[in-house]
Amino acid sequence: MFERPDSGERAVLVHIAFQGARGSGNLGEFTDLVLSAGAEPVVTVTGSRRAPDPGNFIGRGKLEELAEAIAGHDAELVIFDHPLTPGQERNLEARLGCRVLDRITLILDIFAQRASTFEGKLQVELAQLQHLSTRLVRGWTHLERQKGGIGLRGPGEKQLESDRRLVAERIRAIQRRLDRVSTRRELSRRSRSRAGVPVVALVGTPTPVNRHSLIA
Repeated sequence: MFERPDSGERAVLVHIAFQGARGSGNLGEFTDLVLSAGAEPVVTVTGSRRAPDPGNFIGRGKLEELAEAIAGHDAELVIFDHPLTPGQERNLEARLGCRVLDRITLILDIFAQRASTFEGKLQVELAQLQHLSTRLVRGWTHLERQKGGIGLRGPGEKQLESDRRLVAERIRAIQRRLDRVSTRRELSRRSRSRAGVPVVALVGTPTPVNRHSLIA
């Protein structure tokens, strides 16, 4: 359903510390996540604010600094170490002229790359679709319109409504399949219990320094 970008995409990272926040996040951990997703960090833009800007998340001066960093490093995307609202994401893409990802999208992409079981893949796709559905609003295709060319002119509201319907239908289909998987798993669990088969569970998370480890 989702096409992930090829590894090695040049990315500008954005990490902002907010005054009064309990924690501004770990920059090293964020960089590791970006590397795990297959991107190539070329520069990190940092700063501090009292609160996120409602429209662009960052202020005008930091926005200009970010635009210069993209141009100066020939970057293909910007990744924020923060969740962005759909409006902020659209405004940033319109201003910067490149794709903008937030931390949630980044983590979902990593999970999509690491998911190995059928159920796991369905769960990740469901999460991605639910996240995407909040972004399907007017103006979503402004980057395509800027590019121009055959097949890249904005699809308009009719296409947008079609996209919403397709996403909603896919979400319902995945939820039905997950229900069936859950039912089969419960039946198998009961069978093992009746047969007295011992069950062993491994619980834990990968070591942060191992960028190639699988996400549990």
